[in-house]
Amino acid sequence: MDDKTRQTIQQLNQDPATVQRLLTSQDGRRLVEMMSRANGGAALQQAAMSAMRGDSGQITQMINQLMQSPEGAALVERINQATQK
Repeated sequence: MDDKTRQTIQQLNQDPATVQRLLTSQDGRRLVEMMSRANGGAALQQAAMSAMRGDSGQITQMINQLMQSPEGAALVERINQATQK
Protein backbone atom coordinates (compact mmCIF):
# COMPACT_ATOMS: atom_id res chain seq x y z
CA MET A 1 0.00 0.00 0.00
CA ASP A 2 1.34 3.39 -0.90
CA ASP A 3 1.58 6.41 1.37
CA LYS A 4 -1.32 8.16 -0.35
CA THR A 5 -3.65 5.26 0.45
CA ARG A 6 -2.45 5.14 4.06
CA GLN A 7 -3.10 8.87 4.34
CA THR A 8 -6.58 8.42 2.88
CA ILE A 9 -7.40 5.73 5.44
CA GLN A 10 -6.20 7.97 8.27
CA GLN A 11 -8.25 10.86 6.92
CA LEU A 12 -11.36 8.69 6.69
CA ASN A 13 -10.88 7.53 10.27
CA GLN A 14 -11.08 11.16 11.37
CA ASP A 15 -13.90 12.37 9.13
CA PRO A 16 -17.21 10.48 9.26
CA ALA A 17 -18.81 12.87 6.76
CA THR A 18 -16.20 11.96 4.12
CA VAL A 19 -16.79 8.26 4.84
CA GLN A 20 -20.53 8.77 4.29
CA ARG A 21 -19.94 10.59 0.99
CA LEU A 22 -17.55 7.86 -0.10
CA LEU A 23 -19.95 5.04 0.73
CA THR A 24 -22.73 6.64 -1.27
CA SER A 25 -20.53 7.22 -4.32
CA GLN A 26 -20.34 4.77 -7.21
CA ASP A 27 -16.70 3.96 -6.40
CA GLY A 28 -17.50 3.55 -2.72
CA ARG A 29 -20.31 1.11 -3.44
CA ARG A 30 -18.01 -0.82 -5.78
CA LEU A 31 -15.30 -0.91 -3.10
CA VAL A 32 -17.71 -2.38 -0.56
CA GLU A 33 -18.97 -4.89 -3.12
CA MET A 34 -15.46 -6.04 -4.04
CA MET A 35 -14.32 -6.26 -0.42
CA SER A 36 -17.46 -8.14 0.62
CA ARG A 37 -17.03 -10.61 -2.21
CA ALA A 38 -13.36 -11.18 -1.41
CA ASN A 39 -13.66 -11.33 2.39
CA GLY A 40 -17.29 -11.95 3.25
CA GLY A 41 -19.73 -9.39 4.59
CA ALA A 42 -19.16 -10.30 8.24
CA ALA A 43 -15.38 -9.89 7.95
CA LEU A 44 -15.80 -6.52 6.25
CA GLN A 45 -18.22 -5.37 8.93
CA GLN A 46 -15.79 -6.44 11.67
CA ALA A 47 -12.92 -4.62 9.93
CA ALA A 48 -15.04 -1.48 9.58
CA MET A 49 -15.97 -1.57 13.27
CA SER A 50 -12.30 -1.99 14.23
CA ALA A 51 -11.35 0.93 11.99
CA MET A 52 -14.00 3.10 13.67
CA ARG A 53 -12.34 2.32 17.00
CA GLY A 54 -8.98 3.40 15.60
CA ASP A 55 -7.56 0.01 14.55
CA SER A 56 -7.27 0.15 10.78
CA GLY A 57 -5.12 -2.99 10.50
CA GLN A 58 -7.85 -5.31 9.20
CA ILE A 59 -9.27 -2.85 6.69
CA THR A 60 -5.75 -2.00 5.52
CA GLN A 61 -5.06 -5.68 4.92
CA MET A 62 -8.29 -6.00 2.93
CA ILE A 63 -7.40 -2.98 0.80
CA ASN A 64 -3.91 -4.37 0.19
CA GLN A 65 -5.49 -7.60 -1.02
CA LEU A 66 -7.93 -5.70 -3.23
CA MET A 67 -5.09 -3.68 -4.77
CA GLN A 68 -3.49 -6.85 -6.13
CA SER A 69 -5.93 -6.76 -9.04
CA PRO A 70 -5.76 -4.06 -11.71
CA GLU A 71 -9.43 -3.19 -11.14
CA GLY A 72 -8.94 -2.92 -7.38
CA ALA A 73 -5.81 -0.79 -7.73
CA ALA A 74 -7.58 1.58 -10.15
CA LEU A 75 -10.58 1.82 -7.83
CA VAL A 76 -8.43 2.66 -4.80
CA GLU A 77 -6.54 5.27 -6.83
CA ARG A 78 -9.82 6.95 -7.88
CA ILE A 79 -10.96 6.99 -4.25
CA ASN A 80 -7.62 8.47 -3.16
CA GLN A 81 -8.01 11.24 -5.73
CA ALA A 82 -11.63 11.92 -4.76
CA THR A 83 -10.82 12.22 -1.06
CA GLN A 84 -8.00 14.67 -1.72
CA LYS A 85 -10.40 17.19 -3.30
